[in-house]
Amino acid sequence: MKEGTSLSVTHIGVSETASCEIRELLDRLADKWSLLVVELLGTGKRRFGELHREIDEISQRMLTLTLRHLERDGLLMRTVHPVVPPRVDYELTPLGHSLLATIEPLVAWTRAHRDEVAAARTEYDTRQAETD
Repeated sequence: MKEGTSLSVTHIGVSETASCEIRELLDRLADKWSLLVVELLGTGKRRFGELHREIDEISQRMLTLTLRHLERDGLLMRTVHPVVPPRVDYELTPLGHSLLATIEPLVAWTRAHRDEVAAARTEYDTRQAETD
């Protein structure tokens, strides 16, 4: 490859439209909440309130948007039960379970190394404060 040129997915046989769709899906999955929701639903059905209680700091609106996006992408299924008050359950689809299998090692790594990452961040922040 010549200096100053870059490799894009269109160079490796993926159309510009497909590239945009891939980028959009990766952006969705890499947002702040989506993978956490998928991981929580990996243990079974959850109601909205359960998810909201289990995810620290997420607003109701953000949880609603995240669930809608995951449903639109085919990763989860929303079931409304005709009772008063309405009951809504969320569960992973087979496609969602295939994503879960992919992210489980990442989640396990995060749990195993979160203290080390926190310590590295503290050390970095201390060094930065000393140079400012």
